[in-house]
Amino acid sequence: MTPEIAAEAAVWITALHGPDRDRKMEDAFREWQKRSPAHREAFEKTTDVWEAIPRSKGAREFMRAKELREAAPPRRSTSWRWMAPACLAVLAVGGVMLVQQWREQGVYATAVGEQRSILLDDGSRMLLNTDTHLRVDFDAKRRTVEVRGGEALFEVAKDPGRPFVVRVAGSEVIAVGTAFSVRFVDGPKREDAVVVTLIEGQVNVRPTVGGGDALAPKQAVTLKPGDRLTLDHRPSANAPAVESKLDRPDIERAMAWKHNEIAFQATPLAAAIDEINRYSRTQITLSKGMGLEQLDVSGVFKTGDSVAFANAVAMLHGLKVREVDGRLELEKGG
Repeated sequence: MTPEIAAEAAVWITALHGPDRDRKMEDAFREWQKRSPAHREAFEKTTDVWEAIPRSKGAREFMRAKELREAAPPRRSTSWRWMAPACLAVLAVGGVMLVQQWREQGVYATAVGEQRSILLDDGSRMLLNTDTHLRVDFDAKRRTVEVRGGEALFEVAKDPGRPFVVRVAGSEVIAVGTAFSVRFVDGPKREDAVVVTLIEGQVNVRPTVGGGDALAPKQAVTLKPGDRLTLDHRPSANAPAVESKLDRPDIERAMAWKHNEIAFQATPLAAAIDEINRYSRTQITLSKGMGLEQLDVSGVFKTGDSVAFANAVAMLHGLKVREVDGRLELEKGG
């Protein structure tokens, strides 16, 4: 959505609430909406602004005038002169809010446990997983998405003239028309990681210019459908070093989060808990010193249901679940 489209949307909503609304105007408005998803999104946001400012003096005057006109329609010229100052007041307030919304356009986020599907202007679709933050920036030469944290699935519309580039932690994932996911675990110090999973098509993963010692491969890596590239810091290295791992996971299990599920196969309990905790503010912990970290977990679990997961693991391994300071703690059963 551009400033021009936002301005057009503001004109439309003002016109549709004005005295000259008729069938011809409504038909023209519907045609305008059909031209682009950006037009529909702009009108929805403009409508939100319109509805958000009924407490302003101008809006109250406008609505009172509108109600009087509908109850006993006066001459059109007199009606419009009566409402013009109120409309200008509404536009003045709404314009400020619309400019602010436009400045924030392209920034998308989800809360813990939330998922969000977004259709972009070019026809590409993004599915944001829990606790994800990213920014979209399209221009005439390139379609760029910056992943600042979390996980997202990208279904890219083909446009050979404009590559689709996902930037994350010093790496670039470059595609034209394909489907892939990017996950950025922004952990403390050297515990962060980038995971790129290719579902269909082809992508190249390469370092960004000036990426430094960020999470990027030494040279470009081309992924084939079913490939997964993991970039993290080498634990044994004294100096900052990035380790690249290429494998081929079970795609259905890796992408189970699309269906609000998490699939584990002989996964260490500590790692499984870390994954479950991404989807809920009710965190699960393990009692220290009991050697529970390496117990295995297998199965499919619903995201966001920490209680069900904790109880299932407790039954599987003969553990106890107790509530401690708002969290669920697993310990050995007595």
